Amino acid sequence: MSTPPGLDLPRLAAYLQDKAPGLISEPINAELIAGGRSNLTYVVNEVFVLRRPPLGHVLATAHDMAREHRIISALGPTPVPVPDALLLCEDPDVLGAPFYLMSRVPGVVLRSRRQTDPLGDEARREVAFAMMDTLAVLHRVDPAEVGLGDFGRPEGFLERQVRRWSKQLAQSTSRDLPDAAVLRDRLAAGIPASATTAIVHGDYRLDNLIVDPATMRVAAVLDWEMATLGDPLTDLGLLLAYWTVLDRLKTGTNPIADGLGADAGFPSGDALLDRYAKASDADLGDLHWYVAMACYKLAVILEGIHFRYTNGQTVGAGFDQIGALVPPLLAQGLTAINGES
Repeated sequence: MSTPPGLDLPRLAAYLQDKAPGLISEPINAELIAGGRSNLTYVVNEVFVLRRPPLGHVLATAHDMAREHRIISALGPTPVPVPDALLLCEDPDVLGAPFYLMSRVPGVVLRSRRQTDPLGDEARREVAFAMMDTLAVLHRVDPAEVGLGDFGRPEGFLERQVRRWSKQLAQSTSRDLPDAAVLRDRLAAGIPASATTAIVHGDYRLDNLIVDPATMRVAAVLDWEMATLGDPLTDLGLLLAYWTVLDRLKTGTNPIADGLGADAGFPSGDALLDRYAKASDADLGDLHWYVAMACYKLAVILEGIHFRYTNGQTVGAGFDQIGALVPPLLAQGLTAINGES
């Protein structure tokens, strides 16, 4: 039996036979899914998906498998499309780290222009607006009604976001990034008042969705590792950072946002915000701080990936280009917090 990096298939088979006999038939085979930049994701026997943390350096509050499993379990009965949560293993002795198993949802993940260019203008418009409608549906879910009333601490959420990502940058970098300190201080000095609280995905973007290619609707929302309760505008700020800021930073092949944005034939960022506002009946106000915060957060995440890559602890292709995106992302964050587009 061929074993991909990060899995021990004989130990996995023995564990499943003990904890969930009959769930997966043997022999077990697994394949690492390309495209993930943080937690590792595998297709198991073609019909299941296994998620586990990355190899090596893992930040203290990141890569929490139990949180991911809990939120997709809670959202299962709601209109938010998620895979079925099947099994959680918190024992690191089985695979070297906690993991969980979920159903594999049919559909496609749109990651590159090679996939999105053939769709045509109408299909790209449909999938972009479906993405925003789904986000509005998520933000309308009452956390208490689905058992997630204690999933986060909304009070002081934005302040903690600045502190959290500053701390994580300090733990996962080995080079000088002077704009990081400047942006951090500007963010801390200008924290807005949150108007509402919602379930926040924390990394909502097109390539974290499974799309039904027949309808261009969202079949499942994936990668809930940073989900919490907080200000829903942070999801919009991060989406704009992926959609417009990273698109602006493309030089050659961007390993993060190759298929996104108006330059790839999708609706503009403003059109996405208008769609969300209509779907959610929300007043979005000024999002400059949220875009700047998203640039900072994304820069920290990419710096962590770059740190693991330079230490030989990251599995997958394309990681050699990640580190080059961090300084311009920080610069774009400073541009955003100055109120510029």
